[in-house]
Amino acid sequence: MAKSKNNAKKLSYISVPSQIINSISSSSLQSLLESPKKCARHSKFFTFVKCIRPRLFLFTLFFLAFFAMLKFGLNLYTPFPPFPCATSVDPSKSNLGQQGGDVGVSEALISSVQLHGTEVPSGVGEKSEFWEQPDGSGYKPCLNFSKEYRRESEGVVKNRRRYLMVVVSGGMNQQRNQIVDAVVIARILGASLVVPILQVNVIWGDESEFADIFDLEHFKSVLADDVRVVSALPSTHLMTRPVEGSPIPHATPSWIRSHYLRRFNREGVLLLRGLDSRLTKDLPPDLQKLRCKVAFQALRFAKPVQELGNNIAERMKSKGPYLALHLRMEKDVWVRTGCLPGLSPEYDEIVNNERTKRPELLTAKSNMTYHERKLAGLCPLNSIEVTRLLKGLGAPKNARIYWAGGQPLGGKEVLQPLINEFPHLYSKEDLALHGELEPFANKASLMAAIDYIVSEKSDVFMPSHGGNMGHALQV
Repeated sequence: MAKSKNNAKKLSYISVPSQIINSISSSSLQSLLESPKKCARHSKFFTFVKCIRPRLFLFTLFFLAFFAMLKFGLNLYTPFPPFPCATSVDPSKSNLGQQGGDVGVSEALISSVQLHGTEVPSGVGEKSEFWEQPDGSGYKPCLNFSKEYRRESEGVVKNRRRYLMVVVSGGMNQQRNQIVDAVVIARILGASLVVPILQVNVIWGDESEFADIFDLEHFKSVLADDVRVVSALPSTHLMTRPVEGSPIPHATPSWIRSHYLRRFNREGVLLLRGLDSRLTKDLPPDLQKLRCKVAFQALRFAKPVQELGNNIAERMKSKGPYLALHLRMEKDVWVRTGCLPGLSPEYDEIVNNERTKRPELLTAKSNMTYHERKLAGLCPLNSIEVTRLLKGLGAPKNARIYWAGGQPLGGKEVLQPLINEFPHLYSKEDLALHGELEPFANKASLMAAIDYIVSEKSDVFMPSHGGNMGHALQV
């Protein structure tokens, strides 16, 4: 050990697990402190203990202590494979201590067992495993495209002969998924993508356009090296009659090329509708990375939406950690899923009548009864069931909960069982200042975008029913 400038001795401490300490008798420890003596001949055991060289004995003890620390104190198992996106863990955060510093092994061991949960300010609630965050183990997303992909990109973005138009439908999160697939299909066909057309929502009547919800210029710039995005068809193609189509469910890149490329080359314009779940999820690595790039980098919300979402999230964060609960209890959800809210016979009749008048809204399996769907776990949870689940997960009673979603069938009164157990329940309407939500009134897609932003910034997210928003946030 190197001496300091003032020649003061530095002490290094070794933390020895209690298992080893307990296994060594007090007389044995005392023999380490005493000066070496001549060997006693009457006891073989004491002969071994006293005759052995002190330095060798200390080295052996240190080796056993180090081995025990590895076994009892550290977890060397890494649950994620190192390929392809692993990054090395920051040495300063390693449980093995710091090199060249004064931090001993004992301090490193103490830090390795500290909770990594979110700090809770005083008055909000005690620390709880419920708020504990997962350990990323140093892994980060990576979008390193192959050389072949980058080599082909120049020809794709310079193409001026083929233009892909798409019409996307559904709610904001459903539209978002279709836009992601539209970019990938444009790449597969080597075409320029015309800014997607958002079909007027049949349930909410939302007439929002792409630029109302998403940052269009950001979308174009992020994808500049992958796909050329244009705001409208050029004048040379305005009079062209487009080739129309709708891919089969889970269509592969080879299927898309074989069914559209020849006519696409001839006509120059292709119009696709109904892209929901049409592109396979089993894509080559480069196309899968492109899908992630669109979803998590290119599709940024428009500035007014992003600012309001951030402000509401900050208001929730100001008092400590919060849970985002995506409640799926709107009237259309009960109709589409083939389930019943279970509130009263009156509300069940409302859902059944709507389903009878508009059978096209039923997206669930029509050959299953309500009870069969309920037993199979295909129905949204009502407020009583959500309350039981939160309590079962260990949510503290004073947990702050952000309620994402539209107004539930039956009004806010149906949430009373949840409010009784978790009184700190807030929605965007509760947290927005006077007039902040007026620009987004009667625009369900923009309201859903605000919910997405606040949910994404939460400490814990839980949906009451599977859906596009839940799937995107859990990735």
